[in-house]
Amino acid sequence: MTDTAEPTKAPRNQWWDIWGQFRTHKGAMICLVIFVTILLGVAFGQFLWSIDPTYIDIRARNQGPNLSHPFGTDQLGRDTLARMIKGGQTSLAVGLVAMLLALFLGAFVGVVSGYFKRLDGPLMRLTDLFLALPLLPLLLVMVMLFRQPLSAAFGPETGIFILMVCAIGITSWMPTARIVRGDVLALKEREFILSARSIGTSNTKMILRHLLPNVMSPIMVSATLGIANAIITESALSFLGLGFPPDFPTWGRLLFDSVDYLQQYPERVMWPGVAISLTVLSVNYIGDGLRDALDPRIRGR
Repeated sequence: MTDTAEPTKAPRNQWWDIWGQFRTHKGAMICLVIFVTILLGVAFGQFLWSIDPTYIDIRARNQGPNLSHPFGTDQLGRDTLARMIKGGQTSLAVGLVAMLLALFLGAFVGVVSGYFKRLDGPLMRLTDLFLALPLLPLLLVMVMLFRQPLSAAFGPETGIFILMVCAIGITSWMPTARIVRGDVLALKEREFILSARSIGTSNTKMILRHLLPNVMSPIMVSATLGIANAIITESALSFLGLGFPPDFPTWGRLLFDSVDYLQQYPERVMWPGVAISLTVLSVNYIGDGLRDALDPRIRGR
């Protein structure tokens, strides 16, 4: 008697399932294209548009959009498109690095708090303390205290970049910590964790091999939201005149410099405002699509 059983198919890769679910979210896919376009534009735009963003041409100042300057020029004759590209590099770099710092702190505090019961109380009270602090006044105090020392030690541009990243990252890790802690508390009572503990798995291996891979979903969603929060915070500080030096453009700094010319040249406010809005909106939609795609209760429907 011949065996007519069909050969078993190889199991489908989980990441393909996640990608398939993510593609069903039309808003997330459209915003992914927009966000990637913005990233490519600020990363490689300087090679296509080679005008120096700091070049001053008084004869070309306060021009509107034209063939030589598609986004116009500012009050000193500097090309707005070149400054938008350079400012986007700074704003996105601050957002990405600050997000990574906030994720590292939040994931570390959340995992340690959820796994070690004796540390849960102190770490959560520390988290509540940071959540209770007013964010904007705290950022202003940090900028005023550390701006000059860091600028003297690393230079005005690098020093302010370090200050922005640290200030935003240190004040943004709390939501991630609380989400990760909740997931760890639920996971550490699961059967596979109890089995690993029964064979003598060390705490470090337990966290790295079993807990962290299973809490990557909320961490990835927090990452997308963290980028948007960091970009808005940096733009707000730059708009208040507490960010990077005047000759070092960011999208927030471009907004700040354009306020005095709002009535005469409203397009100067429009360009950085649209860039910030599109970036933040795209990242939020991507996070919404990731949340749905990473939820096993939704995936596969």
